[in-house]
Amino acid sequence: MITKYYQLAGIDKVAVVFSIIGENVAVKLLKGLSETDVQRIRARSREMEQVSTALKKQVMDEFYLSVISQKLKSESEPESKKPFDFIDELADEQLIALLEVEEPSIIAIALAQVSSDRRMKVLSRLNPEAKGAVLMKLGSLNNVPLEGIVNVASQLRTKSLYLPKAVEFTRSGGKDVADILGQMTPFEEEQYLETISREDPELAAEIKKYHLTFDDILTSFPENLLRDLMNSVELDAIALALKGSSQDQVDKILGNLPQKKQAMYEPVEGAVAKNDVDKAQKTIVDAARQMEKDGRFSLEEVLGSAEMVE
Repeated sequence: MITKYYQLAGIDKVAVVFSIIGENVAVKLLKGLSETDVQRIRARSREMEQVSTALKKQVMDEFYLSVISQKLKSESEPESKKPFDFIDELADEQLIALLEVEEPSIIAIALAQVSSDRRMKVLSRLNPEAKGAVLMKLGSLNNVPLEGIVNVASQLRTKSLYLPKAVEFTRSGGKDVADILGQMTPFEEEQYLETISREDPELAAEIKKYHLTFDDILTSFPENLLRDLMNSVELDAIALALKGSSQDQVDKILGNLPQKKQAMYEPVEGAVAKNDVDKAQKTIVDAARQMEKDGRFSLEEVLGSAEMVE
């Protein structure tokens, strides 16, 4: 029984189509077939080995895609002399989406046509078993007939027409989640971050590279950056944000204020609602984020520089 796509020659696939949809319909869809061609296909149908159901489905999928693509293709478009040149026009995400669902033999043939960097990007997205199978196939492509390689190129070219545009691809990561958290209330921000830390520690660690808190400002910001930040915030907001902070932290902030502001500073006395303190701290965090957007510093570098290695 034939079970592998590359084992089928072009006439074999046409014979499969004939057997499934019938000769009359196939002849109408496959324009340009002569009577001699039809007779050859009939003969091939009789002598062919049995084809697996899964492979028949794959052949029919390719056939239907090719019929549809012919309607979309401009008649004036010149035929390419390089079967795999369409791959050069695909973004990396598109190439990965195209190949990761294919059989290892198909992936291997396609990867043999691209640079080593692009090969690694595709391979890195495969599970270990599939990756090993693809590597094995890459080492034995000399056994694949030229017609089989051309058939694979044709199949992938057709499927590539139905890929989303590159701009439609996005993969949210820690930075995206950190941006979302930064738009929440301090209470929601804390609750969601705690939940993520419990359920996905790796994601939580990635988020923390981009997630700025008031404590980060107090402990990680260099003095020149801290000075610029505090000079951009109202003194009342600073005083309220520092409510409950240690004296060392208060002194650090005051030491980076102009003398005039230092003289005007008055600590907030008495009990204050935690929500008000949180809002004041968020005001300062938002000001810091705006500075980052303006290109004044890189948050990842600032927070990363605070990590110590023993």
